[in-house]
Amino acid sequence: MGHVSTEPAELLERHRTTLDEAVAAVRGRHFWSPYPESPSPKVYGPDAAERGQAAFEGYLGKDFPLDQPGGDDRVVTERSPYGIALGVGYPHADPDTLIAASAAALPGWRDAGPDARAGVCLEILDRLNKRSFEIAHAVQHTSGQAFVMAFQAGGPQAQDRGLEAVAYGYDLTARYAGSVRWEKPQRKGDPQVMDKRFHVVPRGVALLIGCATFPTWNSYPALFASLVTGNPVIVKPHPRAVLPLAITVAVAREVLAECGFDPDTVLLAAERPEERVAAALAVRPEVRVVDFTGSTEFGDWLEAHARQAFVNTEKAGVNAVVLDSTDAYAAMLGNLAFSLSLYSGQMCTTPQNIFVPRGGIDTDEGRKSAEEVAADLGEAVSRLLGDVGRATGILGAISGDAVLGRIEEAESLGAVVRGSAPVAHPDFADAVVRTPLIVRVDVARRDVYGREHFGPISFVIGTEDTAESLRLLRETVGERGALTAAVYSTDTGVLDDAERSALAAGVNMSANLTGQVFVNQSAAFSDYHGSGANPAATASLTDPAFVAGRFSFVQSRRPV
Repeated sequence: MGHVSTEPAELLERHRTTLDEAVAAVRGRHFWSPYPESPSPKVYGPDAAERGQAAFEGYLGKDFPLDQPGGDDRVVTERSPYGIALGVGYPHADPDTLIAASAAALPGWRDAGPDARAGVCLEILDRLNKRSFEIAHAVQHTSGQAFVMAFQAGGPQAQDRGLEAVAYGYDLTARYAGSVRWEKPQRKGDPQVMDKRFHVVPRGVALLIGCATFPTWNSYPALFASLVTGNPVIVKPHPRAVLPLAITVAVAREVLAECGFDPDTVLLAAERPEERVAAALAVRPEVRVVDFTGSTEFGDWLEAHARQAFVNTEKAGVNAVVLDSTDAYAAMLGNLAFSLSLYSGQMCTTPQNIFVPRGGIDTDEGRKSAEEVAADLGEAVSRLLGDVGRATGILGAISGDAVLGRIEEAESLGAVVRGSAPVAHPDFADAVVRTPLIVRVDVARRDVYGREHFGPISFVIGTEDTAESLRLLRETVGERGALTAAVYSTDTGVLDDAERSALAAGVNMSANLTGQVFVNQSAAFSDYHGSGANPAATASLTDPAFVAGRFSFVQSRRPV
């Protein structure tokens, strides 16, 4: 698309400052981002929004422009949660063709070395950033996210996560000597002298299985962790969210070809919904890395059956909030209301279980019973979503029919504090929008709150006291996993107990969030998303364990 042939070494030097600062950020865990998250014309240019929308609309009803092996047939599987017709056709290839093409690309990508691979990855991310508006529309109309969220989470913040993985991968593979003349002194005679070389050897073909709700944010860490460590990647999108990853694959193939590498280093595996291509590919002996975001059922299946591969899964969980006391009652409720409402609770980090002592909690507005807390939280959600334009900007749209079914089911599981209601979208008449459902359940109903109800569904659970709340947090997270936990207390002893409980359960904990930081959001380079220490995930996005299993060091040595 107008780019000239490029030497990979030049790319690394072009992006060297970005890479160095990214490595420093993952070590220091401080705030840093090279990709601005504001969709402002002052940042991305006066015509960037219009060009991005035009590019997105140019895909609709047509075959997506992607030239890859075995792509004669086309599949059309997406429909927008906002009701507009998409009708994009993607090349369809059988697993044998994809595996053969990916395996053929491996030697050249492996032999490129860490510097060249990092340079290519950084250039891909830079070009993706320039197309953030285009990707935002694609994310919005496949996932159901509201546009601003789709721009931020689907664009710059996803790119941050991809760059974070590049930083880890480069740091792990390039920080050690690639060659050395080794000399060992002897008591008599000359020293032993050997020349040693150390090679980064990738595991092999990597399979990336995308999700429907965050197609780029959840995929970029795996994509770039595999690429920077030398593994070719087959990208298998969720059938409902193909376009954002198809654009990503197209950009990656473009950069690879320009740099003289086989573009089949990155391939798209679009499928018909009934095909189960992910399951077929995951157990192939050539596939040595598998990354998956989605249901616990399929995640568990992959862990059990893809024995030949390094498997990373992010699955379902029961995220918990423990309320003990607060000196900012209204701000606490407002923060929780936003957390429950954002993207209609369709985030793997959204709170589900809110534990409150039945005797109530102390607040700056006096003692509040568990019933009052539940009712006040419902009113806070109603206030937040009182304006239709604001509401739809926060809620987005429901990503699939299964979520609607879960809302209907959950209404019968306890006492409804705040019912879920449809909202008419001012811009998209056929959009499916629902407000959060809040239900009070008895602490004995572990069969209800002890499992995940994905969507805008939360439970307020009355407990004997905060100690029981923390015990239930430990037990439910230990049994079913969680990505997030939160606590509100004015007692430092309770905060310490909560942190110890979170450590025991292996879940990331936030305390006393009352401002513009929310428990269901995480910042690249600083926050670890997931922990790998409970059943909800096998690793963090991103930590060294997520990257290191994708390669090995293999050495050769010769006497001098």
